[in-house]
Amino acid sequence: MTDVDVIIVGAGPTGLMLAAELRLAGARPLVLERRPEQGTTPKAHGLSGQILDLLHYRGLLDRVRGLVTDPVQPHRFPFGGVHVDLTRFEEPPLKALSVRQQSLERLLEEHAIELGTEVRRGHEVVGLRQDDESVTAEVRGPDGSYEVTAPYLVGCDGGRSPVRSMAGIGFPGTTYPEVNRIGQVKIPDGLTVHDNGDIETPELGRIEAGFTRTDTGVFALGSLTPGIVFIQTTEDDPGELDDDVPMTLAELGDSIRRVLGGDVPLGDPVRLSRYQFSARQAERYREGRILLAGDAAHLLPSTGTAINVGMSDSVNLAWKLAAEIQGRAPEGLLDTYHAERHAAGARALLQSRAQVALRRGHDEAAEALRAVFQELLDDEQAARRLSAHVAGTDTRYPMPGSGHPLAGMFVPDLALETDEGPTSVAELLRTARPVLLDLAGRPELRELAQGRVDVHTAKAEDRPADVLLIRPDGYVAWAGDTDADGLREALATWFG
Repeated sequence: MTDVDVIIVGAGPTGLMLAAELRLAGARPLVLERRPEQGTTPKAHGLSGQILDLLHYRGLLDRVRGLVTDPVQPHRFPFGGVHVDLTRFEEPPLKALSVRQQSLERLLEEHAIELGTEVRRGHEVVGLRQDDESVTAEVRGPDGSYEVTAPYLVGCDGGRSPVRSMAGIGFPGTTYPEVNRIGQVKIPDGLTVHDNGDIETPELGRIEAGFTRTDTGVFALGSLTPGIVFIQTTEDDPGELDDDVPMTLAELGDSIRRVLGGDVPLGDPVRLSRYQFSARQAERYREGRILLAGDAAHLLPSTGTAINVGMSDSVNLAWKLAAEIQGRAPEGLLDTYHAERHAAGARALLQSRAQVALRRGHDEAAEALRAVFQELLDDEQAARRLSAHVAGTDTRYPMPGSGHPLAGMFVPDLALETDEGPTSVAELLRTARPVLLDLAGRPELRELAQGRVDVHTAKAEDRPADVLLIRPDGYVAWAGDTDADGLREALATWFG
């Protein structure tokens, strides 16, 4: 006898997104979080990439935009010690919003609870056992120990994941010695900020915006908000950080002094955080009835991608897991979670490890590499390609039954005209249901899909194909015109 359908360990963005997606698919998740309250240590400070499109498709993007603390949209993003300039693009190929992780977590928790999710804080999973039918979690809660059983359990419990360890899943890779300390501070007396972003200090004189490299580390300087200066230091430290210990302004000042050899005046802090980079990926994302998602499955040695990749894991997994629990999944459906997302995680690791190679060198050869790379990124096509890689918008899953260029790609948000009035792909995917979208009047293909997916007939000004079969995660499972055999194969593969 099971208590819930899925136990989710961890109430970060990945776990909460998974809970909401499972509820949309009709499953009953339970979220267990060891911390009694949301952490106060600042972590990620932005949301970028493919997940923004998915949040739009779920009707959540406007709520996320309401969390934005910095009205200036980032048009340049760092890539391993160089910058990708997107100011030339009318529609930037990498979308981003300045959203604090704590605010995002609160929104996602509210969303999951609105849909009927139970979230238990202060409940730590201390043991696991599984058999052919279920997983049982041993939990230590505020009122004592207890057990909870479900058909499946998903570890969304971070890079040091106890779930991953208890499941016996290897996590090979590298932890780099560099420690990054970030401060967004108000501009104090004694610090002059020039129009080009350079600063003038009493002790060190003028410091250029961008990256200053010394024998002891890197000092990064920038500003997006009037009256606020962004500072980051990077130093090698072989020790391992304790993420739960908050960083102080004095710690940032000490780090600046070690890197630059002098003091930089610092005003009141708006944000202080530190982090250490690792490049690791779980050997497998599934061990029996235990699965991994987010940082528990992969750690990326760069900023700006981890939340995107982790939440995308959740959206890919939820509909497959719900179908398995509800007895309507075709054979092998759940195994495609590892196949698709392990490959996507490996690709994210590829670009983030490339950033490590670009940023860690301090000799003349490394400077030359960064200079050449920066020149290449001045080319529009190179900037577009790298942006798509970082965003995950170039992710393509293998799809049987269709050789169409759109098959396996994230579906564009087409403007649609129906008999009931105007709508869009985003509106059709609001409920996280699979969709067959007939754009050319193909009743014989609509008939094949009846009863297995939602069927819609519409017209689009820019029609990429006659018919699109769209999975709940927004990826095109099949696209074509009169190939009934191909559509039949795709329907059987994904929806039984």
